[in-house]
Amino acid sequence: MKLTLKVETADTAYEVVTNLYVIILWERKFKTKLSRIANDGLSQEEIAYLAWESFRDDGVKVPDDFDQFQRSLRSCLPIEANDPKADAVLTASD
Repeated sequence: MKLTLKVETADTAYEVVTNLYVIILWERKFKTKLSRIANDGLSQEEIAYLAWESFRDDGVKVPDDFDQFQRSLRSCLPIEANDPKADAVLTASD
């Protein structure tokens, strides 16, 4: 599953896409499975974490400290989810 996230800071807006590595990091940190999202969704902290790790994995300069990264955010929202098992793309308007 890939999530496209729209991240806004005081200076600019970005879009970042998660990958398998970032999803695994999220599962480890929050001690959960990706399948949980279908029923429970994601918390704002989880969305910010996915964005932070995605930026780091892409080589984008972000604070090393997750809390500092969170402080820099104005908003961080998923805008698209691609589930290859279902061969479907879901958008925030679905």
